[in-house]
Amino acid sequence: MSRPHGDGLWRQPNFVKLWLGRTVSEIGSGISGTALPIVALLTLGATPGQMGLLQAVGDVPVLLFGLLAGVWVDRLRRRPLLIAADLGRALLIGLIPLAAWLGALNLTLLYGVAALAGVLTVLFNVADQSYLPALVEHEAILEGNSKLAASSAVAEIAGPSLGGVLVQTLTAPIAVLFDALSFLISAASLALIRRVEPPPPSSSAPPDVRREIGEGLRLVWGDPVLRAVTLSAATFSLFGGAFATLYSLYLLRDLGLSPAVLGALIGAGGISALLGAGLVERVTRRWGVGRTLIGSLLCGTTVQLLVPLASGPPVVTVPILLLTQLTDAALTIFFINETSLRQRRVPDHLLGRANASVQFAVGGIAPIGALVAGMLADGWGARPTLLLGNLGMIGAAAWMAFSPVRKLTE
Repeated sequence: MSRPHGDGLWRQPNFVKLWLGRTVSEIGSGISGTALPIVALLTLGATPGQMGLLQAVGDVPVLLFGLLAGVWVDRLRRRPLLIAADLGRALLIGLIPLAAWLGALNLTLLYGVAALAGVLTVLFNVADQSYLPALVEHEAILEGNSKLAASSAVAEIAGPSLGGVLVQTLTAPIAVLFDALSFLISAASLALIRRVEPPPPSSSAPPDVRREIGEGLRLVWGDPVLRAVTLSAATFSLFGGAFATLYSLYLLRDLGLSPAVLGALIGAGGISALLGAGLVERVTRRWGVGRTLIGSLLCGTTVQLLVPLASGPPVVTVPILLLTQLTDAALTIFFINETSLRQRRVPDHLLGRANASVQFAVGGIAPIGALVAGMLADGWGARPTLLLGNLGMIGAAAWMAFSPVRKLTE
């Protein structure tokens, strides 16, 4: 397959279908991310503890099923798994507005939907990161990931805002219905892709889940480049989870900002991430993969020190906080390169398990950071805990700086 000239992947219909489905689905998830907590809080009167439990049951599947998902992804074709995960999530999310219409909505149902949808999301994410190399040629992987990351940035800008409007005009349970519809659109877009995905390699060895999981873990840990990049991402996730847990609380309570200002700042972060997705190819060609990975992570985390250091009236703090949101561009460049490096470095028959191993390490450790941050903030206060989390995020780059990553050019 020769790479098209001019518009690159925009001229490949199969990639455009993948991108379109992803964009619609991400916006739908942004709507649901706004509406679902409102369903629990206002419609069902959930307590703070119940709200925390709702968040937790959605996060736990990456720890319980993440590694197993990698095994399935490497045994089967990825596109049918993506379609099945989308259809399953559409069905589950659709139960919420249906139950509200029947007068049967309760917190137990929300917990169940969040847990099962979380399992399917883990499967989808592992298969999704493993599918792109089968759809585009290897030299187009960075471009593909940058365009898919732009979808996430657009969703970060549009999803919560659209969710708020839908909640206000149609009620929260009905707003959730748009997320279910977005999964159906995503499944349809994937089903329309015409590029034939090669079958997974056959093996004479009998299936052995423990052995297959071990192969993925050993591959990531045994490769000095993948190990360093994964440790950096996991360290960032641990301290970033602590930072994110207290960010809204700190801005609203300690700095006295309004929810509207908080929302505007988060939206600015989405615009910055969109800019980073557009610049990633140019920056990576200019500086090389290794220096781009290290430099973008350092840039994106060092400027964040201004958050716990900010003080004074809103006229002073808001411009400072806006500046920190602009560093989302750098972090987007880091994560696009991190994913692209793994997709190009890992053999296809092991890519699902490698992606699952990284997702297990990176996604599974974030709730620990959030839990510890809550306990520390009770004793220390939000500002010192945010500072500690920030310093930890900066230190995450050290894993790569003292490894072969710093010498990578391609």
